[in-house]
Amino acid sequence: MLSLESVPMMNPGSLSQYFAGVGVKRLTGTEVDAAISRGHEFQGVDSFRAFLGTPAEKVTVRVKYVWLSDEEPPVVLPLSGTWYDSRRGKGHRGPEYRLYYPAAAEEGVYRARQGDTLFLCMGKDEALLALLCASGSSIEQQLLWLFGLDLAGKDLVQRDLRQEDGRVLDLAARYVLELADVEVVANADEWLERLLKAFPGGLPPTRRFSAFARDLAAEVDPLADPDQALLTWMDIEERLFMTYERHIVGERLRQGFVVDAIADVDGFVRYSLEVQNRRKSRAGYALGHHVEALLEAHAIPHKREATTEKRNGPDFLFPDETRYHDMHWPEDRLLMLGVKTSCKDRWRQVLAEADRIERKHLLTLEPGISQTQTDEMRKEKLQLVLPRPLHGSYRPAQQAELAGVADFLELARAVGAEAQGPLTLL
Repeated sequence: MLSLESVPMMNPGSLSQYFAGVGVKRLTGTEVDAAISRGHEFQGVDSFRAFLGTPAEKVTVRVKYVWLSDEEPPVVLPLSGTWYDSRRGKGHRGPEYRLYYPAAAEEGVYRARQGDTLFLCMGKDEALLALLCASGSSIEQQLLWLFGLDLAGKDLVQRDLRQEDGRVLDLAARYVLELADVEVVANADEWLERLLKAFPGGLPPTRRFSAFARDLAAEVDPLADPDQALLTWMDIEERLFMTYERHIVGERLRQGFVVDAIADVDGFVRYSLEVQNRRKSRAGYALGHHVEALLEAHAIPHKREATTEKRNGPDFLFPDETRYHDMHWPEDRLLMLGVKTSCKDRWRQVLAEADRIERKHLLTLEPGISQTQTDEMRKEKLQLVLPRPLHGSYRPAQQAELAGVADFLELARAVGAEAQGPLTLL
């Protein structure tokens, strides 16, 4: 067993490591509607001179245009743009700088409509990131939360991250950045040597790796603060996993993908897909393992991966599977919990997982889900459960409808207490 006293702190980093400044504005029809204007330029961004300067002549800058949707993969277009003073040579009025985008960017930019949102981000590498998304979408709400911005209208509202660190890049912040096609290095390099010593044969089974991550979190108390414990366990495990995986992938890339002096393109593609699928599946397993550890720490009776009416039941059933199938056991003394790292449209899967339980519960780590989505969940009698520190990424009206992890544990504890009586009541 490794000494917990020797565990080094894992610095989560902050937004200022990636961005010098960020801004947000509402888009107008003249910026994105080809039927109104073919100007191909973002207006109301003059204040971004703080980061792009005030050149006398037109300047070409690197720009990655990204259309973000709650339903579809992002449209990513690494291109360029032109930063220029639109009033130069037009009288005595002061300068007004705009960002011209090329015709090749239309594939992403023209997906936006009047009233949608533009996030303009100045990278530390002096390249621009232009993120466009629909008004009222989850990704809009998540980005506003991430950058600490408020929408005021068609003129850019911005923050100078050269003067402040910005949001800490914790688990939720990294999740949103990855949605925005920003690669975040979430690592614990100081742990690589110990990881290799602990698991010399490669990545171990998910349950064992999750237990290893929890052992390192000696500072959290799952009994006193289960909400923070869950976030800390997941954060540490993700960092450890990414560190070890980067080492494994690096070793494989050094071996190369060449067979008989011919590049093995298919082999490389297969390996790439394996890496992506492994990341997604391990995150889901990790969350399930840590939720189970919380339930065990609180001595709450439960059944993981239970079978109900369907072949595949809920992730967690309370108090147990036997009582669920006992038709004499009152339905109001049954509880279920679905567990998903992120919701998207997959939250609807939970609705069909236990017919006897009318009000379903779903635990997720996804910050800032849109008002539209949470309203739909409420109509379907689905209670969203999130660790308390993530509640602030939701609007005030939504926060009143959210449950924390500790709140759910109290419900599950009450159901477990009822189960201490006779198996059949009638």
